This record gives sequence, C-alpha cells and structure tokens, in this order.
Amino acid sequence: MSKRIKVLITTSNFKTAGSGKVIFDLVKGLDKTKYEVAIACKHSKGDYFKTIESLDVPIHIFDTKTNYRPYTSLFSRIRKISKFFKTHEVDIVHSWQWSNDWTEALAAKWAGAKWIYTKKAMGFESKHWQIKSYLADFIITINDEMRANFPKKKNQQLIPLGIDTNFYSPEHFEHTEPSKHFEIITVANLVAVKGIEILIKAIHLLADEQLHLTIVGDKDNPYGRAMEALTIELGLEQTVKFMGKQPDVRAFIAKSDLYVIPTLDEGRKEGMPMALVEAMSMGIPVLGSNISGIKFVLKAFPDLLFEAAHVEGLSKSIAKIKALKPEAQKEIGQNLRQYCERNFTLKQFVGAHESLYAHLLNGDVGND
Repeated sequence: MSKRIKVLITTSNFKTAGSGKVIFDLVKGLDKTKYEVAIACKHSKGDYFKTIESLDVPIHIFDTKTNYRPYTSLFSRIRKISKFFKTHEVDIVHSWQWSNDWTEALAAKWAGAKWIYTKKAMGFESKHWQIKSYLADFIITINDEMRANFPKKKNQQLIPLGIDTNFYSPEHFEHTEPSKHFEIITVANLVAVKGIEILIKAIHLLADEQLHLTIVGDKDNPYGRAMEALTIELGLEQTVKFMGKQPDVRAFIAKSDLYVIPTLDEGRKEGMPMALVEAMSMGIPVLGSNISGIKFVLKAFPDLLFEAAHVEGLSKSIAKIKALKPEAQKEIGQNLRQYCERNFTLKQFVGAHESLYAHLLNGDVGND
C-alpha cells in the first residue's frame, strides 16, 4: 500500500497501567514506512511517560473512553471521541485499555475506523465485555485459554507478547559474582492477587538459612506494607529484602538462582506475565503457580508449576530446585531461554501485528 496505515494506540496511562513496556516495544518496532503511529492516553503522569516520549511519535493527552452514565449525555460524549478519531484520520484504533469499556469502540465505528483490542487479563465478568467484544473488528488474545471466552468471535488471534531476548540476556552479566546464598527473586506490582505472602510463608516453612528472597516492586501501598509486616512477624528481616520499583531488573535477576511468580487463582489473574518471560530469557530457573497465563508461558515445563496458594507445595518445589546440582540448574535456565527465543521474540510479536493491521485495511478481516 502506498499510503501509510494510521494506527492509534490507546491506553489509560503510563503510570499505573501495566502495558507501557509492551506498547513501547510495539510502537518502536513497527515499520514506519508502512505505519504512521500515534498514542492517546488520559494523562502524562509517571516516570515511564518520558520513555514513551522518546519514541518521537505524536502523543495525544486525550481520554478515548467515557463513563456509561449518565446515559442522557452518553451519545454526545461518544461523538466527541469520534470527532477526535476523524480529525486525526485514524485507520485503526488499537486499544490496550484494561477495562470492559465499549464507548471507545463505538466512537471508532462512528468515525469509520477499525477498532481492535488486546485482552490483557483473565477477567470476563460483565455484560460489558460481551458488548465490547461484539463491537470489536478483531480481538488479540495473549494466552491460549482466552479464546474460549469469545466462542462466537471468529475474528481473533493469539499473539503472545514479545521480548527483546538480546536485551534480556545473561551474557550482559557473565561476571556477576556468585552468592554464598541461594538467591530467590520475584518481580511484581505489589497487589493482593500477586500472592507474595505465599512465597514469604514458603520461605519461612523451609527454615533454610541459605535462602534469601528479593522482592522487586512498588511497596508503597497497603499490600506492600502488609508484606513487610508479615516478614517482620515471621522473623525474616534478614532473609527477605524489599527493593522497591526498579527501572531495570536484569541485574537483580542475573545474580539470582531462582525466579518465583506466586500469583493467586482469583480476580483478573495473569494474561501473560512478562516479568516471568524476562526471567526465563535471563536464563535462570523459574517456578510459577498453575494458573492461566503462567501455565501458558510454562506449558512446555509442567514440572515448574505449583498449585496456586499452596505454601507447602511451593516450598517443596523450591527445595527441589535448590537440591539440584549447579549444572542441572543451569540447564533448566538454558532451556527456558531457548524456549523464549523460539516463541516470545519481539520480532514475532511486531510482525504479527503488522500482518494483522495490513489485513484489516485490505479487507481480509471484517466483522462477524
């Protein structure tokens, strides 16, 4: 096509929303000779917004969705969003909004633009998800269990999130000095569904002085403070370290012996946890709770899964990995990295989106 396809990426923000890095990688990777990309978000708060600005693409501070109520003014509010899409002559609106909002979809249709969304988490409880999915020209899912929630939607595709495996590589940290301890790490936004207490309790249950746990993630919230209090209550102040949110987690992972993601089987759960993929790409052993998203990422490694919320099961899995010889631990990490290189590369991720965008505009993909 001689004319570049105009794609507008929408998200709520780059402070609390969890897709900032994925959006950055997608926008950066798209072929700019074929795609004219812009971003729309509600505000410019958060440190990561400066990183987004470095992409050198238009960023519109504009809320592309609106509240359903009051219904008396809903039509006019959606029309305002539609006018925004028309003004910028958008061909495709690609939503990375986490909510079940469908007002953005309706606005895009009124503007004559294709509207697609990426389903990021496993929550589907609401009639509004049904409306949103019905209005979508296409749905992108990020794990193999999501499709069942759209049984009548033919226009959907599994596109796993991608990672720069050259950036997340142990080669950058080959000279890291080995620790005298068995270092365990988890990286997460500290919210209740992440199940960090399960990991802390598993460490306590093992009563192994060689174990050290590093928790990387924003702890300045009620759940984070509760986890710090639990650590003190269990007498693990010298065993568990809270490092807060870090802009680059690679060095922390590189000096670790095991990564654990203990997410609970409740709420929105995990769509495709990229912190887990990052750890795999860094070539260290991992353990994950046996829930949607995590078991998709680890489907070739069922022995690395444990029952969600099961403290004893997790403690046994940790002890099993720790008991392996260093060569066996290294082999697990190498296998995990090779799996990432085959299945979760940035090239695959961006290429699948480019193909989808082109098909949408060429008319190969339409509404159900």
